[in-house]
Amino acid sequence: MAATAIRILGLDPGLRRTGWGVIDTLGTRLTFVACGTVKPPEDAALAVRLAFLHAELAKVLRTHAPDEAAVEETFVNMNPASTLKLGQARGVVMLTPAMVGVPVSEYAALLVKKTVVGAGRAEKGQIRMMMKVLLPQADFETDDAADALAVAVTHAQHRGMAALKARVAAQ
Repeated sequence: MAATAIRILGLDPGLRRTGWGVIDTLGTRLTFVACGTVKPPEDAALAVRLAFLHAELAKVLRTHAPDEAAVEETFVNMNPASTLKLGQARGVVMLTPAMVGVPVSEYAALLVKKTVVGAGRAEKGQIRMMMKVLLPQADFETDDAADALAVAVTHAQHRGMAALKARVAAQ
């Protein structure tokens, strides 16, 4: 029986821009599928922006039918109001795949950078460059989409451990 690829949706949450990237993984082989950036209307009310984010991510899920999703964890910045709004966007980003039965894993930004670049303090340009090396067909237009692909690649590398942690937590 032939092994089948696992389709992974990587998500880089944000209220202004949420990056998404879809890859297929089979063993150690990674294949680029699609990526993009959701940009809610900045002048709209918060609830409208969150609803827009949900609707656009739901379209991505319907179009690409991922088996698993991975989200970058939020870092806490100095502005509590900004952190709270980012947390709300992140909640929508995690909820949307979960609502259709897609398991969601979370990864710290430091781990994502270390996995794809080899250093936890990597710059955005280094992540973009490594995504072009690892996924030569990738056609990302924003750092957010490149970051989302990096989250997907990180999940491809660490998904066995994520599944084990989920099983232990469920017991």
